[in-house]
Amino acid sequence: MTLNEYILANEVLIRLSFFLGVFAIMSIWEVLAPRRVLSLSKTLRWVNNLGLVFLNTLLLRGLFPAAAVGVAIFAEHHGWGLLNYYDIPLLFAVLITIISMDFIIYLQHIMVHAVPLLWRLHRVHHADLDYDVTTGARFHPLEIILSMLIKCATIIVLGAPVVAVVIFEVILNALAMFNHANVGLPKLLDAFLRWFIVTPDMHRVHHSVEEDETNSNFGFNLTCWDRLFGTYREQPRGGQLGFTIGIHRYRDVKQTNWISGMMLLPFKGKVSEYAINTRHWKK
Repeated sequence: MTLNEYILANEVLIRLSFFLGVFAIMSIWEVLAPRRVLSLSKTLRWVNNLGLVFLNTLLLRGLFPAAAVGVAIFAEHHGWGLLNYYDIPLLFAVLITIISMDFIIYLQHIMVHAVPLLWRLHRVHHADLDYDVTTGARFHPLEIILSMLIKCATIIVLGAPVVAVVIFEVILNALAMFNHANVGLPKLLDAFLRWFIVTPDMHRVHHSVEEDETNSNFGFNLTCWDRLFGTYREQPRGGQLGFTIGIHRYRDVKQTNWISGMMLLPFKGKVSEYAINTRHWKK
């Protein structure tokens, strides 16, 4: 069995193992040392948020049986993509893939805030009235499909190695759970890590109800993109414990935290109601 065949056969197990392991660690950390007091029942939020995650997983596996790994194997077999045209050491190819795909995720994140139709989908993620490890995985199914299509296109253009795709997927899921967790780090450690990876306090600013704070800190993994392109914000105006999570207009629990409400949320309100083009931001 080749390495690619082994990865394809065990991709689900590899990703699931890392997901469950990191999820367990962050969940226990949240219980032992929560950063903020939650406003809603944890059971209510977890049942609905994780229910949406389960639904999305079934949908993706139905539409994309081989997922991103299968696309990488297909691209390699046909010699498609930049990295398949040149004889690059695997380590460098993996690094190029991880950094490039992370940059695409950053650009995609800005796009779903900037385009009215896409903001309709993405606000399902932002409408959560609390912020914890499950928030990092709650996305509308249509946004999940869009993300997979963008990811597959990126893999084909890059010619990303199969092992690099798996590593990126594991890192993305792990750090999304880490930086969405209801936890905090010692101030000096947080300040140090922010030069490299997104911390919970850094990304939590992005989930503020204030439009200018929502439209900052778009990175999920690496912080260099926010710093390079001027979208970095150190802290919310109200401080980590004093600002409000969510979206101003959507505060009804049945609409924001029940799975039925989340599924219908993109189809409510005016198309012009999206965050990034709001003109009355506070200075």
